[in-house]
Amino acid sequence: MRAVMKGSVGIFAALAVAVAIVAVSCASDDANRGATGQIFLYGEAHGVERLMNRQLEIWGDYYHNHGMRHLFIEWTYFTAEFLNVWMRQDNDDILYELYNDWQGSGADEPIYLEFFRTIKRDFPETVFHGVDILQWQYPTGRRFLQHLEDNDMQGSDVYLLTLEALEQVEEQGRRLAERGYVDSEFRVTKMAENFIRAFDELGGQSVMGIFGAAHTTLGFYEREATDIRTFAERLSERYGDSLHLTDLRLWMSTVPIRVDVVSINGVDYEAAYFGTNFFEREDFVSLSFWRLENAYDDFRNKPTNGDWLPADNYPMPIETYQVFFLDVTMTDGSVLREFFRSDGEELESRVITTGFSVD
Repeated sequence: MRAVMKGSVGIFAALAVAVAIVAVSCASDDANRGATGQIFLYGEAHGVERLMNRQLEIWGDYYHNHGMRHLFIEWTYFTAEFLNVWMRQDNDDILYELYNDWQGSGADEPIYLEFFRTIKRDFPETVFHGVDILQWQYPTGRRFLQHLEDNDMQGSDVYLLTLEALEQVEEQGRRLAERGYVDSEFRVTKMAENFIRAFDELGGQSVMGIFGAAHTTLGFYEREATDIRTFAERLSERYGDSLHLTDLRLWMSTVPIRVDVVSINGVDYEAAYFGTNFFEREDFVSLSFWRLENAYDDFRNKPTNGDWLPADNYPMPIETYQVFFLDVTMTDGSVLREFFRSDGEELESRVITTGFSVD
C-alpha cells in the first residue's frame, strides 16, 4: 500500500477534490431568526442523509420556537401543492404516488420518504412551496391538475398556477430539445420569479428554504457561463439583508459524525470521525477519516515515511498542527491504517499532510 502512495503519483495524491465548498452568509443567522419577513436559505448536497436530518432539526427550531410554517423547496409548484394535500390526509397514498414519480431521479431513495413523513408527523402545519421547473416531475403536474378538476377547482389560483408551472416545464423541455442542453438561465430566472411571487404573497412572514448549494451562493454559477447569476444572487438584489444563506455542507465538514476513543502505543485519544468515501478502484474501495484530538505534540517527531496527502482530499477542514488517521479498505477486505499530520507544508502550492510511522 505504502509503495503505491509514494509521491505525487500515490493513490491519495490522485484523489483531489474538484469542487470547493463555499459558505456564504448575508447576515448573522442566529441574530435574525424569527424576524419579520426574513428568508433563511440552506444549501445542501442532494440526498445526503446526514444533511437531511440536520435540515429537519433546523426546521424544527424555526417551527416550534419561531412560529414559522412556510418551507420552500427545490421542487415544482405542483409537487409541493400535492404534498400540502397529503399533509392534511390520514394516509400516505399521495406520498407513495409521488415517490413512484421520482423513480430514476435521484429522489427515489427511502430517506426522502422518511424526510417528508417526519415533517408531517412532527411539524404538521408545514406549508410547502415549490419553485423549480424540473421536467421529470411533469407527470406529477398532470395528475395534480386532474386532482383539482376532480374537486371542482378549475379557475382557482392553485389551478391557474399549476397550468403556469406546467407551461414552464414544457418550455424548458422545448429549449432542451432545441439546444441539446438545459437552459440554465431560463431555469434560474423562473425559479427566482416563482419564489418572489410566493414569498411576497405571504405578507411579511419569515420562511426557510432548502436548495442545492450551487443555488444558495452569491455571484455566478461556477459550472455555467459566467453571466448566469445564481438564484441567491437574484433574491439578494430584491431582498438585501433580509436574505440569509448557509451552506450546510460546511457544517457537515466541521462537525464530526461521532467521536471515538482509540489506543495508540498504549495511550487513549479522542478520534473525531468524519465519514467514509467510496471508490471504484482496483486496489482499494474506501477511505475512512479520523482526526486525533490534541495529539500533535505526541507525534510531531515521529519519522516520516515518504507518503503525503493533499489537504483538499479530506472531508473536513485541515489546520496546521493536527493529526489524522485513515482506514483504507482494500479490495480483498483487509484494512490498512495510515497516519498523517499537518506540519504546514505545501507542495506545488497545495497544502499537504505528511505520512508518518507510529512504531
